[in-house]
Amino acid sequence: MTKYRNRLPQLASGPFLTDAGIETTLIFQDGFELPFFAAFDLLKDEKGTEGLRAYFRRHAAIAKRLGLGFILESPTWRASPDWAEKLGYTGNALDAANRVAIRLMHELRAEFETERSPMVISGCIGPRGDGYDAGKVMSSEEAEAYHAPQIRIYAEEGADQITAITMTNINEAVGVTQAAAAANMPVAISFTVETDGTLPTGDKLGDAIAAVDAATGRGPAYYMINCAHPDHFDGVLKGEWVKRLGGIRANASRCSHAELDEATELDSGNPVELGALYADLIARFPNLTVLGGCCGTDHRHIEEIAQAIRVAA
Repeated sequence: MTKYRNRLPQLASGPFLTDAGIETTLIFQDGFELPFFAAFDLLKDEKGTEGLRAYFRRHAAIAKRLGLGFILESPTWRASPDWAEKLGYTGNALDAANRVAIRLMHELRAEFETERSPMVISGCIGPRGDGYDAGKVMSSEEAEAYHAPQIRIYAEEGADQITAITMTNINEAVGVTQAAAAANMPVAISFTVETDGTLPTGDKLGDAIAAVDAATGRGPAYYMINCAHPDHFDGVLKGEWVKRLGGIRANASRCSHAELDEATELDSGNPVELGALYADLIARFPNLTVLGGCCGTDHRHIEEIAQAIRVAA
C-alpha cells in the first residue's frame, strides 16, 4: 500500500506543499469543537470525518491546480495514549482511529494525485506533552516506547513516512527517530522554537539537530521548523546544520507561544506577507522543499506561499 517510503520525492526535488494550522482552522473557521486540540477525534462520526475531508481537499486542490507536490499529514497530532485517555479512548479505539486516519489520507491521494503532483502520506506524531512547553522530559528510551505503537500502525497502514510535529526537546526527537527506524519508516523531525529561535528547553536549534543526528546516526530524513513566525528563527539559520532542514511550517502571527495561549481571537497575520517571507527563505535555502503552515494559518496562506514561490522560481 505504501508508494514512496523508499524514495521520498521531496528529497529529490520540490517544492512540496502541505496543509496549514489544522486545529485552529477547524475550531475558529469551521466551527468544530476540539477538546485538547485533538483533530483525530472528529473521525468518530461522519460529520467530523467530512469536515476533515473538506479541510484536506481545500489544501490538496491548491497543489494539484499549480502542479506542486503535497504532503498529506494525517490529523493525528494528539492521537497518542496520554491524550487519548483524556478523551476517554480505550487502547483499541485509539488504534482504530489511527488506522482510519491513514486510510483517509489514502482516499485523498487517490482523489487528487497526478503525475505533476505526487502526494506523500505522512503519519503525524505529536509530543507526549504540550507543543509549547517541554514539561517533564522523557528519556529517549521512554519516548521510543511511548511512540512506537502509533508508528507501527502507520507502517502497517501504508504511510510513506512519519513526521513528528512540535517536538520540544532532544530526547523525544531521538525516541521518535529510533521508533521510526525500528518500523523501517523514514522520519522528519519538526522542532518548535521560541521567539529567539531556541527550543522550549533553551537548546539552540542547530545544537538540537546535531544531537539527534549524533544519537541516531543521522536517522531523520530531514528536519523542519514549525509553530513560530519566520522572524523568530530567520536569524539563527547559520551554519552547515541548516542543510539538514527540509521544511517550514510557520505561524503567520508574530506572537509568542505564551501570547497565543492567552489569545481569545485567532491571529491570522498577513497571508501575502507570509508568502513573501517563504519565497525569501527558499531563495536562500533551496533545501527547504516542504512548505506549510501552523497555528492561525489556513488555505489562504498556503495559496500565497505557493504563488510566491512559483514567482520566485
